Amino acid sequence: MPQDYEYAPGTRRFGRVNWLGLYTLAMREILRFANVWTQTLLAPLVTAGLFMVIFSIAIGPRRGDVMGVPFTTFIAPGILMMTVIQNAFANTSSSIVISKVQGNIVDTLMPPLSAGEMVLGYLAGGIARGLVVALAILIALWIFLGIVPEHPLVVLVFVILGAAFLSSLGMIAGIFANKFDQMAAITNFIVTPLAFLSGTFYSVEALPPGLYQITHVNPVFYLIDGARWGVIGVSDSDPVLGFAVALGATVAVCLVAWAMFRTGYRLKA
Repeated sequence: MPQDYEYAPGTRRFGRVNWLGLYTLAMREILRFANVWTQTLLAPLVTAGLFMVIFSIAIGPRRGDVMGVPFTTFIAPGILMMTVIQNAFANTSSSIVISKVQGNIVDTLMPPLSAGEMVLGYLAGGIARGLVVALAILIALWIFLGIVPEHPLVVLVFVILGAAFLSSLGMIAGIFANKFDQMAAITNFIVTPLAFLSGTFYSVEALPPGLYQITHVNPVFYLIDGARWGVIGVSDSDPVLGFAVALGATVAVCLVAWAMFRTGYRLKA
């Protein structure tokens, strides 16, 4: 009698979830960035520090206060979230596109992992990298600027949402791209504008009406604004609205990534 897939030897499933396979994929993604921590963790911290120094020296003294807080304090949460989402995106997108280019994506597709388990495994790596980067930057902000988050749990929620949202986008980009130049195009023309044109270095209240409306359609704006409220207690929009938009956007892109894994879109020859 043919064996039921649910109980096939070697799958080690509990209920309907392959916990061993999910844990293995998640640990692979976490160890992948941890083994090259100078590139994946130290470099983003240095880049964030350079942004802070350059904007503080070039603009800070002349800019004055923004929304009642010093300019340097105002941009700090934006740089924090921008760094988190860029690294979360890079973690999942690079993992998938490198596997495709090297021809070993089959090692991920062959094990008895469902599409949902693959999405969760990749998400775990992206979120873990985002959290570590966020923690490092928060420690640096406390040491050098004396900034302590006013609402730590809010910061944690928005960092996780931001990392999950861009990790999911990274999966979609990695699946779609077959070459590194395609991946670079997606990063340069989609991810970078989303991050920079979202109130990272300015209050959106200063924008003209057209750009103001466009900015409020960008989910990254709500992520940065929510993180800003969590860190320094000021924001351009209602944090509750920001949470709802960010959660909805994250669920939507996760479903797209799930569908791509389930159908094997641009993954199976």
